[in-house]
Amino acid sequence: MLIKKFLVTKIALFVACFYTILLTVSSLVKLGKISVGSFSPTDKLLHLGAYFGLLVLWKVYFMLKNEPKSTYKNNLFKIAGLAALFGMLIELLQGVLTSYREPDWFDILANTAGILLAVIIFLFFEKSLKRLNSKINLVF
Repeated sequence: MLIKKFLVTKIALFVACFYTILLTVSSLVKLGKISVGSFSPTDKLLHLGAYFGLLVLWKVYFMLKNEPKSTYKNNLFKIAGLAALFGMLIELLQGVLTSYREPDWFDILANTAGILLAVIIFLFFEKSLKRLNSKINLVF
């Protein structure tokens, strides 16, 4: 049982790290027909979804890692803050490291909106998720 728990936690860590790397690379490489520097609702929805996913994957990892119930909100807010800083850093790097991408304040707002949406969902379902996490820990 302990080995299953260990493997599931390591897989969750791998997925979260892989997603973060994929998000970083896709944010810094030259992409096809995406307009840079102008407001595009579709682009902003992609940002919202990408950072929603980033927060969800990292929070799930920490939940599987068996965080104490008392740190649920604390870890959630730390992950959210780090994800927001990560999004700002990526936008900064787009302007510094690339000649084909530009930093965009609307991208930062969309990233933050995705993060906040995930936080709201985690807070709304806090009790249910804690119960589910306890049951998962009993199985493993």
